Amino acid sequence: MVKLSAGGVYLLNNNEVIEDSDSLALIKAKLGGNVVSKEDAAKNTIAYGILADHNTSGNMLKLKLKFDALTSHDITYVGIIQTARASGIEKFPIPYILTNCHNSLCAVGGTINEDDHMFGLTCAKKYGGSYVPPHQAVIHQYAREILAGGGKMILGSDSHTRYGALGTMAIGEGGPELVKQLLNKTYDINRPEVISVYMTGAPMKGVGPQDIALAIIGAVFANGYVKNKVMEFIGPGLLNLTPDFRIGIDVMTTETTCLSSIWQTDDKIKEFYDTHGRSEDYKELKPGFITYYDGMIYVDLSSIKPMIAMPFHPSNVYTIEELNENLMDILEECERKAVVSLEGKVDYKLRNKVKNGKFYVDQGIIAGCAGGGFENICAVADILKDKSIGNDVFSLSVYPASTPIYMELAKNGVIAELIRTGVIFKTAFCGPCFGAGDTPANNGFSIRHTTRNFLNREGSKLQNGQIASVALMDARSIAATAANKGVLTAATDIDIEYKHPKYYFEQSIYKNRVFDSKGISEPSTEIQFGPNIKDWPVMSQMTENLVLKVVSEIHDQITTTDELIPSGETSSYRSNPLALAEFALSSRDPEYVGRAKEVHAAEEARIMGKDPIEAFTELREIINKIKVEYPKVNEINTGIGSTIFAVKPGDGSAREQAASCQKVLGGRANIANEYATKRYCSNLINWGIIPFIIENGKLPFKNGDYIFIPEIAKALKQKAKVIRAYVVKEQLEVFELKIVELTDDERKIILDGCLINFYKRQSE
Repeated sequence: MVKLSAGGVYLLNNNEVIEDSDSLALIKAKLGGNVVSKEDAAKNTIAYGILADHNTSGNMLKLKLKFDALTSHDITYVGIIQTARASGIEKFPIPYILTNCHNSLCAVGGTINEDDHMFGLTCAKKYGGSYVPPHQAVIHQYAREILAGGGKMILGSDSHTRYGALGTMAIGEGGPELVKQLLNKTYDINRPEVISVYMTGAPMKGVGPQDIALAIIGAVFANGYVKNKVMEFIGPGLLNLTPDFRIGIDVMTTETTCLSSIWQTDDKIKEFYDTHGRSEDYKELKPGFITYYDGMIYVDLSSIKPMIAMPFHPSNVYTIEELNENLMDILEECERKAVVSLEGKVDYKLRNKVKNGKFYVDQGIIAGCAGGGFENICAVADILKDKSIGNDVFSLSVYPASTPIYMELAKNGVIAELIRTGVIFKTAFCGPCFGAGDTPANNGFSIRHTTRNFLNREGSKLQNGQIASVALMDARSIAATAANKGVLTAATDIDIEYKHPKYYFEQSIYKNRVFDSKGISEPSTEIQFGPNIKDWPVMSQMTENLVLKVVSEIHDQITTTDELIPSGETSSYRSNPLALAEFALSSRDPEYVGRAKEVHAAEEARIMGKDPIEAFTELREIINKIKVEYPKVNEINTGIGSTIFAVKPGDGSAREQAASCQKVLGGRANIANEYATKRYCSNLINWGIIPFIIENGKLPFKNGDYIFIPEIAKALKQKAKVIRAYVVKEQLEVFELKIVELTDDERKIILDGCLINFYKRQSE
């Protein structure tokens, strides 16, 4: 189904692949005796051209990118704008779209969510942005319909910011990276490697975009094949995929941990822009005659079968056929894997869902930027036509990705067809993707065409003994399962004809409801605040030395951002840094907040000129031991903070709160064997948290230990790559920490304490 090249590849004339390991003579023969260097051929990727057009550094190895537009939703834009306000923003310098698709139910915390929405609307007026009201569109569908364009780059504060299928390189990052763009700064990265995804064949009937995406994720996630790289989709198989189908694959590239994606464009993409009244935004994109890629993913579309990603990760993939044929063995393996993540807090069972040799699921959801597309929902209606989903446990909800899609489905009768079968049809909302909608019963098993199936994505609360789980599937197989009254069924096991109705985009829907300033700001507009919208607390600068207490130790192979700061109902508190911080690591380590607060009390006392030991007497013995070898340590030159260790933290969401909550609670560092994504590292850095790396192996410290790092500020200024640190035992026991690669500005941000402080110092 999916094969990976062992090294780089040359692509000739967009149709012939020569792997780097093949003979040089063969390459010369194909090129008429000429040899093009890898460096020059790499400049012929689509990605290189777009990056070059947006780079302001003059050095293509060290990029400083400026984007064409920004996107945020209602659990990220308040913090972003608050940070930008604290840093002196006067106007949005580029189009900034504020959508309201996450906290749109307004079901938690009284007026909290709608207060955020009014904050967003008034800021769009004051600073010259656009505001998309709740239930109009999910963030990424609105960007596809209105914002994307050939050759553009868009930065979004949501990890699934992916518009590559439309010829737009889009990146999902934490909020502070958007703040930099709002302040006319740049996004600074080393030039990423480019991995081609070479598609051949055509999908078999019943196979959908989620099936293709899961097959790719399963092949590349664990080995890091595309981590922090750009995936470039090419090959003759693209001609057999509609724009909706390509979009459905593209949005899931986030789950590979790649940096971004870009696709070759053609007449089908031109037709997409024509349909949406934006013909001028189409641009033909394709690789050069001789193009070099750093690797290639070969995808034979015709060989991919309906897939399922079992809990608790999109890479935990099987074919549905394989699962049904080996039910008890695979379910037992999933239960065994879950023991590590759940730490024995609940009794997690899947095998009890097998009855008479068949696997029964409890719920189906088709929603959001991945599942809520027009073609997906029409295919569901084709499968369910004249059938019933049953009147027992199994239920099915469908959320279209935008109101224009909703309207067209109403016009062509699809909504009526679905409601007649027992399906619940809802408005555009991202809730099921992050645990804020359609939560199943305890021990429930939900199959979803959404983006993620991490633990807690469906509303589990382990501390209350509650557990449910999500598997990812394509809408077509979810519909086939629904037609079979909840018995897990692949769409290829049924024989139906798909109608493929034409889509018509109704532009007046947005014109009549979306606020679009067209870039014109109204400085006199008064921002409307709610009682839950709070400013960021004051954060201290880096000191000469640092004392850290390890307050959490996580040994899972992957720690997701959902575990660092849970999604779901906690999202309503993201405009209140102190209130939200109370939930940090609550699903993973409920004792973390209390431990971190104890340490932070000492630092707060130190900042106020008081004795930190009086605030946290446990420090007395620690400081005395340090002074034996470092007698000049005192409350002026030595900061006090907390740190966590995790094997590989930061997979998943771009949410900056995974880092900012740690900082609010006094976090000064993370220690990891590696970091899952660049965006999590960016969030740590922008909140003044040092991203340390320690070699894989036995840790020199444990939870509750203290670490002393002398001359940390000097090491940062001198760009040290290896840091000398000590575990404070009866004596100081030395060990080494490394720091991820940092730009000059990133070092200054950490030294200043956070991005807000960095910009304040610049303005001063």
